[in-house]
Amino acid sequence: MARYGKEHKQGTRRRIIEAAGRRLKRDGIDGSGVATLMADAGLTNGAFYAHFDSKDDLVASTVTEQLREQRMAYRAQSLEEIVRGYLSIEHRDDPEGGCPSAALLDEIARSSDAVKRAYTDGQLAIIDDAAARMVPDNPESARGQALGVFALMVGTLQVSRALADRGLADEALEQGIQNALALLRTPEQGSWEFGRDDRVSAERTPPTARRQS
Repeated sequence: MARYGKEHKQGTRRRIIEAAGRRLKRDGIDGSGVATLMADAGLTNGAFYAHFDSKDDLVASTVTEQLREQRMAYRAQSLEEIVRGYLSIEHRDDPEGGCPSAALLDEIARSSDAVKRAYTDGQLAIIDDAAARMVPDNPESARGQALGVFALMVGTLQVSRALADRGLADEALEQGIQNALALLRTPEQGSWEFGRDDRVSAERTPPTARRQS
């Protein structure tokens, strides 16, 4: 019998998690059986328990990895880029390759404590990164605001995906962008906060804000 080293086993585990991320976001947690998840990774059902204690263990690991990847991607973007990319038509039309929150939240809410904890930890890391950009001197004060903006974005994306009227679905995304950017305004500065360099072109500043400045 062939014996594989630790690196091989870790690589196989990563392959299972990557495949599971795509499948879970496409078919849901309940709609994805262990046999299907393993087949997606090119493995037999019997190999599952060499890597995970249960399906819940795999789901929690997958949620953790999905959110970690999302967080890393966001670090290379400004807050405005994040908002516009998240509420884009391309993201809406690609649930399999998109945000785990928009695809899985309702099922995560019904999942085990381990899955909920994995989601909470991963999501708060993303929220805290955003809050640190919004109010660098006091990120804790912006945590609730950042969470509210993200919740708005997730809900908007879910509604847009559910609408049968394509025009209305697109309109929901555009309005969601405007609402999210409005909520990212920094009241103390009277300007818009988008992350990396704090500068915003005049045409993106609301007319009311320009009149007050």
